[in-house]
Amino acid sequence: MTVAPHLLDAFERLFDNTWMNDLATMRQPTDTKLAAARSAAARAHRLHGGQSQAQTLATVPALGELLPGGALRAGTAYSVESSTALAMALMAGPSAAGAWCGVVGLPGFGAEAAAALGVNLDRLVLVPEPGTGWRSVVGALIDALTVVVVAPPVEVSTAEASRLGARLRQRGGVLVVCGSWPQCEARLSVSDSSWVGLGAGHGHLSGRQVTVLAQGRGTAVRPRRTRLWLPDARGEITFADPVMVSETPSTPGWIHEATG
Repeated sequence: MTVAPHLLDAFERLFDNTWMNDLATMRQPTDTKLAAARSAAARAHRLHGGQSQAQTLATVPALGELLPGGALRAGTAYSVESSTALAMALMAGPSAAGAWCGVVGLPGFGAEAAAALGVNLDRLVLVPEPGTGWRSVVGALIDALTVVVVAPPVEVSTAEASRLGARLRQRGGVLVVCGSWPQCEARLSVSDSSWVGLGAGHGHLSGRQVTVLAQGRGTAVRPRRTRLWLPDARGEITFADPVMVSETPSTPGWIHEATG
């Protein structure tokens, strides 16, 4: 599921139509995933004339309340600060609905934790260490996948973000950036994170509550601050209001690593 550094140069050629006849020679599991994703993207491109029919993507309801328009919007970028788990959660909605997703530049990405949040690992492509060619890798994946999560190793200029933004709009994808990003649709950050379930020397983690602050594009958009379970004892992302807390089962159904 991971990609070796020597395969990175092949990504751009993989998505070049002149090289499609050579796909049968690919043997690495990730290359097989990329070929399948490229085939699905090509079919959608032919059916929809190169334009995304769906203006929004499937989104976890609790996160939709924080986003402009109530859902992830096709052709846009989102910035997530201080939480890998929140980036996973944004990817979980589209992934569970059948979308192909990719993660670039996160060598410590917890696949098990992502799966617990709803990410389908069979439709997930990981490029943990893209090196200096990370921009080309992200651009290539945008051409084939619906959602791409990236942790840029350097600050990105407005011009660079604009070029990738044009590619996103053309393909109808979504970019989730771990860190700052110019011209993003919304910025989300996590604070006041606290795990529950541990007693005085006993017990195990059963859920985590966080405060999420969301700021939409433009000065006219009022920031939103919401308390969420990320995740709750069922492994779901829900509102952490008194009703939801009281409905949380006392016996957890999962134990997995804390991420972000």
